[in-house]
Amino acid sequence: MKINFIGHACFLIEDSGYSLLIDPFIKGNPTASVKPEDLKPTHILVSHAHGDHLGDAVEIAKNTKAKIYTTNELGGQLSEEGVETVAGHIGGKAKTEFGSIKYFQAFHGSGVAGGFACGFIIDIGGKKIYHAGDTGLTKDMELLKREDIYLAMLPIGDFYTMGPEDALEAVKMIKPKHVIPMHYNTFPPIKQAPEAFAKSVMGDTPAKAIVLKPGESIEL
Repeated sequence: MKINFIGHACFLIEDSGYSLLIDPFIKGNPTASVKPEDLKPTHILVSHAHGDHLGDAVEIAKNTKAKIYTTNELGGQLSEEGVETVAGHIGGKAKTEFGSIKYFQAFHGSGVAGGFACGFIIDIGGKKIYHAGDTGLTKDMELLKREDIYLAMLPIGDFYTMGPEDALEAVKMIKPKHVIPMHYNTFPPIKQAPEAFAKSVMGDTPAKAIVLKPGESIEL
């Protein structure tokens, strides 16, 4: 399994011929390592409608015919733009060709009236990956312990989401095997030191923290 960090909260997960693109904020992202036309995902996941997460999802979906997995209200809105969506909701699971995508609650605005933000539990290649989306720290994260999360992608930027201290508490609740920080250093309000966060994770928990720069990838 290859994990590609594109920048901000955007990742491309590649395994067994499938490629999952999450929160494709490319244009307008000063840290983005690719252009929208460079990406050919088989599946697209969008956690909520804020511009730094929805990003270029519609353009990429139209170019590749990939379905967009998101929550109900945003899915309905995107369907009107001529893309195919799988619009589930919090706690629900969508079966996929590679496994499944479960919609997990995120404590954040959705960007759509009456809608919900979410994170994703992705079951692929026999491993579960948790992409938290934008969220503050919540006790609900204790529910993720039973999921046996192999990799957790957690925001550490603070101001709009969890900061490093709360993200460390999230790691303690989730108990993943690996952690990748995200959603930091894109804009001045979310400037952080990811290496310091990684050091705290590996000092206080059994998890291995991995800091990726935009454009870098790792095989797990």
